[in-house]
Amino acid sequence: MPRTSHPQYENGLAAGKARREHCPRTRQAECVLSPTRDVLAMLRQSSADRVPGLIGLRYQRMQASPFAFFRGMAMIQAADLAAGPDSGIHLQVCGDAHLMNYGFFASPERQLMFDINDFDETHHGPWEWDLKRLAVSVVLAARQRGFDTASAVQAVYHLVGTYRRRMQEYARISQLELWYCKVGFEQLLERSPNDTVRQQLLKLADKARNQTQEKLLPKMTVLDNGNLRLQDNPPVIFHMQQQDQVWGNDEHWLGEGHAHDLVRPMLAAYRHTLKEDRQTLLDRFRLVDAAFKVVGVGSVGTRCLVMLLQDNFDQPLFLQLKEARRSVLEPYTAACVHGHQGKRVVFGQRLMQAASDVFLGWTSGPGERHFYVRQLRDMKAAPSLESFTSADSLTAFGQACAWALARAHAKSGGRAAELAGYIGQSDKFDQAIASYATAYADQVERDFAVFTAALAKQEL
Repeated sequence: MPRTSHPQYENGLAAGKARREHCPRTRQAECVLSPTRDVLAMLRQSSADRVPGLIGLRYQRMQASPFAFFRGMAMIQAADLAAGPDSGIHLQVCGDAHLMNYGFFASPERQLMFDINDFDETHHGPWEWDLKRLAVSVVLAARQRGFDTASAVQAVYHLVGTYRRRMQEYARISQLELWYCKVGFEQLLERSPNDTVRQQLLKLADKARNQTQEKLLPKMTVLDNGNLRLQDNPPVIFHMQQQDQVWGNDEHWLGEGHAHDLVRPMLAAYRHTLKEDRQTLLDRFRLVDAAFKVVGVGSVGTRCLVMLLQDNFDQPLFLQLKEARRSVLEPYTAACVHGHQGKRVVFGQRLMQAASDVFLGWTSGPGERHFYVRQLRDMKAAPSLESFTSADSLTAFGQACAWALARAHAKSGGRAAELAGYIGQSDKFDQAIASYATAYADQVERDFAVFTAALAKQEL
């Protein structure tokens, strides 16, 4: 991948190295906390404006472990990162780049790719915030799996080293080459460190290939009086009219009438955010049913619907309509420039991913809420924490995530040479991030203790 040196490359490297004067790489080890941080106040703020009847479920999922708590409260680390060192290189970032927000999915050409798969918090901000969130998540994952401290540190060390080396490579290629770069399944398989990791990858790929629209149909639907409908499985998925007790007063529109009356205007507005050829494709499907779907950890309590559509051969298309709230990074960076939070998510995803869902778009709903739309589980698969049976498997997955993150940052910012110049070629930056990740993981565990104690006292 190396290319003959170019003045622009040299200028970028020099600019990145100059950034070290303002923010030395060793400062990235500092674990700084926001002077105004209040964990319980942030929890209440994060729960505000969610579906009232689902807040308890959200806390229940976060209570599972410090890692689950970390996943559900990106807001806390965002505030702390904003109070810490900053290289001054800002670009479109994921905003919530923890370990479980990466996985396999299908490209429009139906090739299996590995990439970031969650962009709810995407925003313009310091690139290192993504890397630090990923690094901390690896330490927390290692602790949850019972791996020793040395293994956790080594996993982060290898992760950051992979990011650094990949960024050095991306700094030397053209913007068009970079735009076409992707991390494919075969590439990861070729670089598997051992047979165990290779078998885990093959198993995950098989799972992804079985997550097609056709194979989802019998899993998610039932016949009701001769008509196909989504199958209720509360509290994960349910028809809105059947769960009136979930909604607060501000959710009255979700519990009355027919779901079609709610969804059709939203689909019509969404249609106009697609490219013209994809509008034509969408027009070949009819809406059959819609239901509320609870997703993830951090998203529990936000409004999320799953929609079943069918074409004239009665073949399915499952779309997910998910509420887009203000990014947790926005209070510490700059106001959203897109005028719509759903559009913000779509823009960030299209810019950072190597290839995005052909049905990715945005819309608005009652109460002036913003949403984005995507396919549901289109060849999507990601490992569970339990699948990391050894420190080697966790380390290998962390390196894959780092590779995908480096590619996403290089593409989104167009400043790979500057990033490479700041990071350098030694392991000084790797050591700094490993130190930060260990210290901040300790802080997450303290915050988790505050959270669980407040739950026990019914203070939340």
